[in-house]
Amino acid sequence: MITRTIPSTGESIPVIGMGTYNTFDTNNKSAFDSLTAVLNTFYQAGGRLIDSSPMYGNAERMVGTLTSKAPFANELFYATKVWTRGLQQGIKQMDHSMDLMDRKVIDLMQIHNLTDWKTHLPVLREWKEAGKIRYIGITHYTFSSYDDLEKVMRAEPVDFVQFNYSILEREAEDRLLYVAAELGVATLINRPFGQGRLFTHLKNEPLPHWAADLSIQSWGAFLLKYIIAHSNVTCVIPASSNAQHMADNMEAGEGTLPDERTREKMAAYVRAL
Repeated sequence: MITRTIPSTGESIPVIGMGTYNTFDTNNKSAFDSLTAVLNTFYQAGGRLIDSSPMYGNAERMVGTLTSKAPFANELFYATKVWTRGLQQGIKQMDHSMDLMDRKVIDLMQIHNLTDWKTHLPVLREWKEAGKIRYIGITHYTFSSYDDLEKVMRAEPVDFVQFNYSILEREAEDRLLYVAAELGVATLINRPFGQGRLFTHLKNEPLPHWAADLSIQSWGAFLLKYIIAHSNVTCVIPASSNAQHMADNMEAGEGTLPDERTREKMAAYVRAL
């Protein structure tokens, strides 16, 4: 698995992580079994970073339940978010998230969609100094919020910024990815499949024959390799509740990455379908 460096510390993390939006928002028995297989596949293929949020319903609890039963629980990188307004509400929510995820220390605490960030950021700094969290981050999921993310990064020291980026949503290539690199901020990429819309668009289409040159055997790997080939991407966090789909995703983090000319060829191929 290819790794990338977190600029603020030099720590390396695998370039493919795992999101939990929708997929982990469940508590039924059949889902527990299938998500256990997903988690095992993720770990065995070299994945480490798992991203969640209080916004995602039961996802934090499911992460805690599944990982607490895993022998590799302490090898994972746990990321979640604060998603509320008010000082005490934020503290209460973050404490609850740590309980749900069964962690005494959270690796990355992020301010979800910049919600009340001026209130939460000083608390995150205090928690980081106290050792309750290791990294601080900010997030959003729309192109229209890139300017706001940049303003916060330029005004306040943060370790991570999370935003949307995919082969058909390439606005981050215009500026935000380069701003993060300039400021030494690690990047987490959400919505790499356009919330599944790309798969709907591509599911009946053949991979191009030249995808084999990059060891690509699935659309999931194709779409993710495009993203991680950008040198300013630290980690991308696709979500899946299917172990085979997770295996396809993880393959993207191995082997040859496309150069810039090939990336443009990949984007042009998808646009033409």
